[in-house]
Amino acid sequence: MHEGSWGVSHTRVPTESRPGHVALIAGFYEDVSAVAKGWKENPVEFDSLFNESKYTWSWGSPDILPMFAKGASGDHVYTYSYDSKRQDFGAQDATKLDTWVFDNVKDFFHHARNNQSLLSKINEEKIVFFLHLLGIDTNGHAHRPSSRDYKDNIKKVDDGVKEIVSMFNHFYGNDGKTTFIFTSDHGMTDWGSHGAGHPSETLTPLVTWGAGIKYPQRVSAQQFDDAFLKEWRLENWKRLDVNQADIAPLMSSLIGVPFPLNSVGILPVDYLNNTDIFQAESMFTNAVQILEQFKVKMTQKKEATLPFLFTPFKSLSDSKQFDILRKARSYIKDRKFDEAVSLCKELIHLALKGLSYYHTYDRFFLGINIAIGFVGWISYASLLIIKSHSNLIRGVSKEVKKPSHFLPCSFVAIGILVALFLLIQACPWTYYVYCLLPVPIWYAVLREFQVIQDLVTSLLTYPLSHFVGYLLVFTLGIEVLVLSFFYRYMLTVGLTAFAGWPFLTRLWTRAKVTSLSWTFFSLLLAVFPLMPVVGRKPDISLVMGAGLLVLLLSLYVVTSLTKRKDSFIKEELLVHLLQVLSTVLSMYVVYSTQSSLLKKQGLPLTNQIISWATLASSLIVPLLSSPALFQRLFSILLSLMSTYLLLSTGFDLASVYCFLTVFSPFMMGSLMMWKILIPFVLVMCAFEAVQLTTQLSSKSLFLIVLVISDIMALHFFFLVKDYGSWLDIGTSISHYVIVMSMTIFLVFLNGLAQLLTTKKLRLCGKPKSHLM
Repeated sequence: MHEGSWGVSHTRVPTESRPGHVALIAGFYEDVSAVAKGWKENPVEFDSLFNESKYTWSWGSPDILPMFAKGASGDHVYTYSYDSKRQDFGAQDATKLDTWVFDNVKDFFHHARNNQSLLSKINEEKIVFFLHLLGIDTNGHAHRPSSRDYKDNIKKVDDGVKEIVSMFNHFYGNDGKTTFIFTSDHGMTDWGSHGAGHPSETLTPLVTWGAGIKYPQRVSAQQFDDAFLKEWRLENWKRLDVNQADIAPLMSSLIGVPFPLNSVGILPVDYLNNTDIFQAESMFTNAVQILEQFKVKMTQKKEATLPFLFTPFKSLSDSKQFDILRKARSYIKDRKFDEAVSLCKELIHLALKGLSYYHTYDRFFLGINIAIGFVGWISYASLLIIKSHSNLIRGVSKEVKKPSHFLPCSFVAIGILVALFLLIQACPWTYYVYCLLPVPIWYAVLREFQVIQDLVTSLLTYPLSHFVGYLLVFTLGIEVLVLSFFYRYMLTVGLTAFAGWPFLTRLWTRAKVTSLSWTFFSLLLAVFPLMPVVGRKPDISLVMGAGLLVLLLSLYVVTSLTKRKDSFIKEELLVHLLQVLSTVLSMYVVYSTQSSLLKKQGLPLTNQIISWATLASSLIVPLLSSPALFQRLFSILLSLMSTYLLLSTGFDLASVYCFLTVFSPFMMGSLMMWKILIPFVLVMCAFEAVQLTTQLSSKSLFLIVLVISDIMALHFFFLVKDYGSWLDIGTSISHYVIVMSMTIFLVFLNGLAQLLTTKKLRLCGKPKSHLM
């Protein structure tokens, strides 16, 4: 209201620390492949505001600062970080992270007064001071944004910023040459999480004041889709929204350095309190910088494409580029600065569209190849099922023909031609995978020509109504699965249909109790997709209640098993009692850890040891139990439930607090992934038991799942988006990746389930035994 300009900075998914900082300081939206390095190391080096500056001094987290120093030219980016162990979600007071930064900045300037070399450096032009304040984020994760801890941390930061601003002004003699920019890398939900696309995660503050920044501007009215203006009582103060990447060129312009090389940010000139000619020249430079990226990308694509196949981006031809640049320069010369700025913005938008065009240039070509590969693979897997595990083609006459060399020679020739085509165009190795993989797949399909012929012959004699009915049920089933990714209640629809299945078959007349049980449990399961996805706060009473239910179930089962003295020996009783004790310990650890964290006493070492020991033993102890099917399933349930209880203290990072509270993305992510996998492992073990008792073919079941998942994957492949909100784009890609990973995921789970249900470990050096 008194000194600067403000607005909302719109981030992109994923709303994580590293991508947010790269957008802010380097001006581009980093590829999510950086997650493979834990958001710490740079997959590729990149230019940044810090690199372009004369000097940069930064204080804060060891996870963020080093990535902007690494790869910087020369020795002009200085970082001061606290120890990573300080990033403890269970610590006494996370505000200490911010206090550390403020204290070290004050010490730095105090030291500079007595160090002539340092004093001369910090009095240079084009320098940056970066204060990374992690305390609020840590307190948000640990205690939620509605907590007293979070609000106290905000008060500390407000006081700290006020003190630092005062110190800067005093140190530089109130020369009015310092600009202050206050913003955030991401937001946070009310329940203390970020990383997705909820508005509370993607909308971040931007408050700027000082040298080169416009003073507050009064307006009579302004329209925005959200209610922030009214909530914050700023309806009459002009709000200037930006994209997060726009902040990098803003900072570059303010200190007078080149825009970062790969920046796609658009300079928000409305923030600048400068001459009209400066704003117009800055926008012109911004347009040229982004246009150069477009030209480089176009040249790269043109050189790697056969001339008669290359299709340029028609909206921005060479002549149009020249005309716009000439016209913009003419406007500046004639002092028509508003027109020049508007024209430069038009050029930037065209160049960004062109960049996107060349980034996705080969999409149609690759998409066709992937679709052909999918259809071929689905066809081959279906033929294998029909050939080996169905009676559909039995009884159809089969003539043994002498194999022909025409088919393999034809496909070898096709493969060579495709490889030559890709080689001439200097395509990356991934293109060879996409384009050559369909060749052997379709060769394998056409090798089964006799099966295809027999199948067609058989289907011609099959009742049309039955065939259409089965096809309709199969199609509806797959569509329900696909729709369940968008609407969870579709799972309820599918499970309700399953509940009525026994009454449509002879099963109801032969096994009424089993049929009623099936219907009851299917309907019970159908309730869960209708429940809320994410809870707002952890409820330890639910965890303790679940633990008590497991204890009651285990005591009942152990009591019933001890009555069968002939099949339940002391060694196995000891194993089950050990698992019961593990469940009790897990409940104690959950309760005491939560109590300790609420008192801000951190994670007790004893609890941490017990948690890791429980996790380590959860996959080993079941192998000591009897290989009898029921006892083994019971043992697996007890072991995994102990770990599951330890991982059920929250709906986000809080779920791993029994194991560790110091920030470690890989370790925390792995633990959360294991929590998600535990129910799948239990279901897979039960499925393995059904398979063993019914003697069903595991190969045919796997192939059926493979066909269904591949049809779904092909469906999702055509639903992948690169437009709209970043939430829509991220969701469409994640759906495709999830379904594509399903096959590998099931292979892993099937192997783990077989190990857990069939292997037996004997102590004292005795060999393993197998349940056949």
